[in-house]
Amino acid sequence: MAQRYPPIEPYAHGMLDVGDGQLVHWETCGNPDGKPAVVLHGGPGSGCTPGWRTLFDPARYRVVLFDQRGCGRSTPHAADPDVDLSTNTTDHLIADIELLREHLGVDRWLVLGASWGASLALAYAQRHPRQVSELVLFSVTAGTRREIEWLTREMGRIFPAEWARFRDGVPPAERDGDLADAYARLLADPDPAVRERAARQWCDWEDTHVATAPGHRPDPRYDDPVFRMLQARLVTHYWRNGCFLPEGQLLREAGRLAGIPGVLLHGRLDISSPPEVAWQLAQAWPDARLELLETAGHGSANGMAERVVAALDDFAERR
Repeated sequence: MAQRYPPIEPYAHGMLDVGDGQLVHWETCGNPDGKPAVVLHGGPGSGCTPGWRTLFDPARYRVVLFDQRGCGRSTPHAADPDVDLSTNTTDHLIADIELLREHLGVDRWLVLGASWGASLALAYAQRHPRQVSELVLFSVTAGTRREIEWLTREMGRIFPAEWARFRDGVPPAERDGDLADAYARLLADPDPAVRERAARQWCDWEDTHVATAPGHRPDPRYDDPVFRMLQARLVTHYWRNGCFLPEGQLLREAGRLAGIPGVLLHGRLDISSPPEVAWQLAQAWPDARLELLETAGHGSANGMAERVVAALDDFAERR
């Protein structure tokens, strides 16, 4: 993630017991008296890395970062195939965000989310609009079945050879069905070799469908077999279940965001998550401003991080 402000370390951190045997790792950095903000990472399963901290002016923001259930430093870890994912849903994550807000004594906060984190941010803000002061979302997604079908099947029109390898990673009888569901079953296979092969093939495809902007480099996190497994398990778990959202809810209920200022940042070259969703959301949410970056794809490169920083700077003095 490109940096704007100097790297900083947290001044407080902890493990919050959110129930269901889950401990969520959180940290706060910046100015303890600054404007509160919370970061919702993507994935699901990517975890909050130190680069997120550098997007905020540390003199003006009190930044809260946390690893969503099952990933990063939260426990139990989804890379363990024996870890039950039944209590890892969108509703559970929304409840965790609220519990963390109350635990830290925050009244209202700005919410920054990217990719899956943008979907989660929208779901949270629609459920708890009074607790959200602003929204800054980039690589905007809405967690629809249509988006999941695009990511797992229709994107094969852009990367035909790579998609064919991805499809052929599941048994022939399942290749015309729900590929996220098929991969989730492979990731639960009793044979470790089957699980590892499925995790690698899933993550190879994940790294492929974001590779549309100039200068894309493979994500080095996928070199780690533990990260591959947790990412594959969590993403397939959410996608096979339609992100645990009623179809189209986040766009259909965008009116709940009325009065919340927002900035939507999206790359014109984001083929993984085409700009259509960000545009539709901007039409339904009059308080949001949409910026399309002509040379950016999915993620923070090619000028995206700089625009995120600018949006956060603009909101920094607003209470």
